[in-house]
Amino acid sequence: MGTGFVKQFTRAYGLDEIALVPSTRTVDYDMVDISTTIAGIQMAFPIFASAMDSVVSPKTAIEIGKLGGVGVLNLEGVQTRYEDPDTILKEIAETDRSEYVTFMQKVYQRPVQDALVIERIKEIKAAGVAAVVSATPQNAMRLGKLAAEAGADAFVVQSTVVGTHFLTKDPSRALDLKQLCQELPIPVMVGNATTTEVTLSLMRTGVKAVFIGIGPGAACTTRGVLGIGVPMASAIVAAAAARAQHFEETGEYVQIVSDGGIVNSGDICKAIACGADAVMIGSPFAKSAEAPGRGFHWGMATPNAVLPRGARIQVGTIGTLKEILMGPSNTDDGSQNMVGAIQTCLATLGACDLKEMHQMDVIVAPSLLTEGKIYQKAQSLGMYK
Repeated sequence: MGTGFVKQFTRAYGLDEIALVPSTRTVDYDMVDISTTIAGIQMAFPIFASAMDSVVSPKTAIEIGKLGGVGVLNLEGVQTRYEDPDTILKEIAETDRSEYVTFMQKVYQRPVQDALVIERIKEIKAAGVAAVVSATPQNAMRLGKLAAEAGADAFVVQSTVVGTHFLTKDPSRALDLKQLCQELPIPVMVGNATTTEVTLSLMRTGVKAVFIGIGPGAACTTRGVLGIGVPMASAIVAAAAARAQHFEETGEYVQIVSDGGIVNSGDICKAIACGADAVMIGSPFAKSAEAPGRGFHWGMATPNAVLPRGARIQVGTIGTLKEILMGPSNTDDGSQNMVGAIQTCLATLGACDLKEMHQMDVIVAPSLLTEGKIYQKAQSLGMYK
């Protein structure tokens, strides 16, 4: 006998399925302002570097900060488990792919050392840039307080999927997000979510930003292993609806950060047009000459002791962090001078700032990346490198 319950499917769209539509005006490039302030941190452009060991070390966090962005340091990565993380990172890059998962699980079994957490944060702060750090929900209460004491400017609670409460049999690892926001003397951001309901519930806890995205990262395999995920364009639009509702209810504007699925500068522009206030990117930065991954990139859940969810992918090296962010670009595929591309996109569409970019028309465009591109595809040029 049936239950009478029938599921209804909703069509969702990824960033590679949409396109931006020009408006009735264009503006001078010099009139475009893409600066923003998130969690009290002033940014010259709306880009965070992912809290991943292949992307952010204290050195790259400092370099990205000096250029005008923010590099988020993972407080549960190799930087806080080993006094000499460079040796470990070199071994990760050199390990044979057949032994990689087992080796990674071994690497991340070493406990996080409080002294190294403090040391890494102080190193970033000493360079005069904002120190933004992250930890998983089960360790957020302890590491959040430690980070604040060490002088961190903001704290990110980040997991594949996060809720307002983290339930555990071990009371010392429980998390009440609202309590954390009240107790920490620094701003708290949280991720990741993909729906209006969850995003709204997170905003109501007092967080200053919510990271959006589950499974679209270049090295992430969560969508294949767990079957969980929402294509990014739809996820950002849903989160923007939550932001609007929260603002209407409270008068407080809580920013949303698109996290994952960004391949090139065009993806950043589309994420902002969908409603994102900023983006968090990993693999584009992993391609930099300064990246800790040495041309490789891996997901945060790769070393999971029970169910690894992330591959180590080879991304190569295409230029310095400065070239990737500020140019000049020596490529034609949107992988360098991302800041310049964002400014050019806004100017072309007629948007003077990020808020105006949110008003731009977005259409579903399945042929966006294929229409007229037969030679690029056949010759692996341009958009098909």
